[in-house]
Amino acid sequence: MNNTFIEDQEFHGVDHSEKKLSKADYENCTFFNCNFSNADLSNINFIECKFKSSDFSNAKTKNTAFRDVKFKDCKLIGLHFQNCNDFLFSVEFESCQLNFSSFYKRNLKNTLFKNCTLQEVDFTEADLTASIFDACDLLRASFENTNLQKVDFRTSFNYSIDPEINRIKKAKFSRIDVIGLLNKYDIEIE
Repeated sequence: MNNTFIEDQEFHGVDHSEKKLSKADYENCTFFNCNFSNADLSNINFIECKFKSSDFSNAKTKNTAFRDVKFKDCKLIGLHFQNCNDFLFSVEFESCQLNFSSFYKRNLKNTLFKNCTLQEVDFTEADLTASIFDACDLLRASFENTNLQKVDFRTSFNYSIDPEINRIKKAKFSRIDVIGLLNKYDIEIE
């Protein structure tokens, strides 16, 4: 646990790639247009925080706690969420770029991904039960031994999911994009 507790603060335009973010527990804080790219966020706790128009690309997240955290219009390229603290991990993404990020073995039940770019994201062995992918681009995203039960993919596109190595019971797909479940068979559908 961190010694410093910061609550109900707003941070605007701070470049944390140069000015290191203090190791602390941040609760109910809002970060606007902040730069965390390549920053070391290890062992920092974010509880009920909001990040808007911020850049987290390649930030270090070893044992970082994201508890009920919302990201909007953020760039989170190459983030390793599998290194984050497991305890009460809960995130939501809206209009974010998450390309090349990893959620390997991450519990993401009931997570909302809305209007996000998730190209080449690793969801291997993640639990996405009852999550929603609303208008998301999942080009070359990896799903292997992933729990996709009750996941809503109806408005998303470019996904390729092998039903034989993933749990997809009661998942929802649009009729036109259900082809993403047949890619491994290299068949042509007209």
